[in-house]
Amino acid sequence: MKREIRSLFSLPPGPAPRGWIATRAAASMGVPLAVLTLLGREDLGLQAAVGAFLALFVAGAAARERAKVLPIVGVALFACAALGVALAPWPLWLAVGLVVVAVGVSGLAFAFRLGPPGPVFFVLIYGLSGMITAVRDGERVSAPGTVLLTMLAGMVFSYLVALTPLLRRAERARPARPLRALLPGPWLGAGEQELLLRVAVVAVLGTVISVVWLDPHRAYWTVSAGVAVVGLAAGRSHALGRGLHRTAGTLLGAAVYLAIAPLGASPVALVLLLTALQFSIEIVVVRNYALALVFITPLVLLITGSAAGGDPFASAGERVLDTAVGSALAIGSALLHRREARG
Repeated sequence: MKREIRSLFSLPPGPAPRGWIATRAAASMGVPLAVLTLLGREDLGLQAAVGAFLALFVAGAAARERAKVLPIVGVALFACAALGVALAPWPLWLAVGLVVVAVGVSGLAFAFRLGPPGPVFFVLIYGLSGMITAVRDGERVSAPGTVLLTMLAGMVFSYLVALTPLLRRAERARPARPLRALLPGPWLGAGEQELLLRVAVVAVLGTVISVVWLDPHRAYWTVSAGVAVVGLAAGRSHALGRGLHRTAGTLLGAAVYLAIAPLGASPVALVLLLTALQFSIEIVVVRNYALALVFITPLVLLITGSAAGGDPFASAGERVLDTAVGSALAIGSALLHRREARG
């Protein structure tokens, strides 16, 4: 416990410099949002920004390797978004779909060793798509076709940005592993099977709790929080550490959101905020997960708040509650892991 608490305040050196990685991720989100905002379509810019989640995957790989993996990830992200849009009018089926997406995508991510950030953003994009296109007063909040096309455009732009290092001869000369080595599998070892079982428990219980006692429209946040805490490594102590980081980071991130939410009313300020947050996430995510969540939480809340409206204070409080529930479920599910051997 002491070690996990100390890790909240540590910032160990990263495996490699991430300045250019963070810059490309920020550009993937900021450029489409800025262009569409200047054209008077901030709503479309926010939807394109969701497509920029693609930039977070295999970020440290060579450009030629990313060129092979990202289209597969993009297809999976788009499929999750399309399913969320399709089921948005029916809350019960949307909840069922949430469980299916969380378990199904997690199984694929574990089986093919996708690596960070794992399945969490697939769950998020499913939930965000369902929320953005939900039915209110008998009509969709946003046109389903427009939402999907705009997200797809954001993914395509993120993919092109990811390939920009290939403009340098030195990058083109770097050896690239085959796709089979980048996504080995599919197979599930004992650890992956335990992780998948935990995701299933978190997804089912998190969805039921949200639908029955919290808010069905927020179930995706509860489940995504739990999936993030489950993470990619088996073990009880790992679950405890991830839970502490997730809860503490979300709590501080909600406070940051409340501080900057008024600035989001200005389209120019919103562009700058989201771009800066995306950059910051990539700089720190491999060094301190809690600190990364201090930036991830306001990023997602700014996107959802700007797209759907609502009281920022209520949104921040709801997300803290949802995160606490999801994290608690994930930490409790760690009991499904075999007890670590002690030397």
